[in-house]
Amino acid sequence: MAHSFLALLLAIPASLALDNGLALTPQMGWNTWNHFGCGINEDLILNSAKALISNNLTGLGYNYVLVDDCWQADTRDPETGAPVAHPDKFPNGFKDLADKIHDMDLKLGIYSSAGTYTCGGRFGSLGFEEVDAKAYASWGVDYLKYDNCYNEGRAGTPSISYERYNNMSRALNATGRPILYSMCNWGEDGPWNFAVNIANSWRISGDIYDNYDRYDDRCPCMSMLDCKLAGFHCAMTRILDFAAPLGQKAGRGHWNDLDMLEVGNGGMTFDEYVTHFSMWALVKSPLILGNDVTDMSDDTKTIITNDAIIAVSQDAGSGPANRVWKRTVDEGGDLQLWSGSLSNNQFVFAVINTSPSNQTVDISLIDVFVDQGRSFGSGTFTLYDLWQKDADGKWGLSIGDHSGSVSVDVASHQTKVYKAIPVSSASQTRAANEL
Repeated sequence: MAHSFLALLLAIPASLALDNGLALTPQMGWNTWNHFGCGINEDLILNSAKALISNNLTGLGYNYVLVDDCWQADTRDPETGAPVAHPDKFPNGFKDLADKIHDMDLKLGIYSSAGTYTCGGRFGSLGFEEVDAKAYASWGVDYLKYDNCYNEGRAGTPSISYERYNNMSRALNATGRPILYSMCNWGEDGPWNFAVNIANSWRISGDIYDNYDRYDDRCPCMSMLDCKLAGFHCAMTRILDFAAPLGQKAGRGHWNDLDMLEVGNGGMTFDEYVTHFSMWALVKSPLILGNDVTDMSDDTKTIITNDAIIAVSQDAGSGPANRVWKRTVDEGGDLQLWSGSLSNNQFVFAVINTSPSNQTVDISLIDVFVDQGRSFGSGTFTLYDLWQKDADGKWGLSIGDHSGSVSVDVASHQTKVYKAIPVSSASQTRAANEL
């Protein structure tokens, strides 16, 4: 029954999602905002695109180059009302920029807001949806991030927010150009319920900031299910908590967006960034880099190029992992078990330690396979540690066959991620690899 329900869950949203053929797996790329804010220009965009290529990030799937807020001129075209790029920052315009990005076999994204102004105080798209969508399409834009600032109070119920965001969805579709539609309404009015058939992804919370677990009153909600002020300055693990109940709402072509990645921006440790990257991948959030890709440390490159973790994110036959349990630790913080299915009878699970001390925990495989049932979870599985390399230098070191339980040592603020394959399937895979 569990297998049938999962198959149904993956199939139904695909038919009901925004029918533009995009984001069949969570989108990947790079965005200007987290690191550069409004300090952007054409040279920065093009140099960053070149860095994606030179660091072989494009080969891993990071194909969208996303220009966030502050690309705009001070005003729209006074005669047509069309959007205009800032003449000093983008002197050649966005059509020229898109052509150059496309010549690199990359895709270009742009930003606006479903309000009278953007969050950075530039002109927004509220009331200009058709004009703006036509302009974006004529420029060759491939992606729109659509924010929620200055919305004139047109929020408060799902139907009101739906109408405002659907106006842009319809306008984009009417252009005939496939443009990935990334809603950024901060989880307001529950977009996981109303946006499934109008957007490719939707933000679930207030803005992330580069911190592991600090509480900030500007991100006041304990849950997004009935949040009245999404705010901003939301620490990474708080957003992960927000996401825990929402995986059931995501699927092919429509994803929960936990916000852009902070990996490499300096506010967290290596292990904390590993947790950040791993869990964004497991819950199928878009993997949008937010660092300076022209100047990265070896640690940053190690994290964002782990192709075993990326493969979990981009597994086309699976949905988001779910949290199985969360257990308080006496010293503070907690231990968490997350588990999900992959294609070809393979599975993934993660053990997170948010506490200030190292922990050793026995993980019941019946817990790991709670969705597959006790009989299945009582079997024997070959486990692969996705943050260790094998003898050939590939991510995913086999740690042997396990049944019943597996003992996991997990350091403070560390996450361990394992792929699990039933022994019968693992034997077939090994035999095929030896041919």
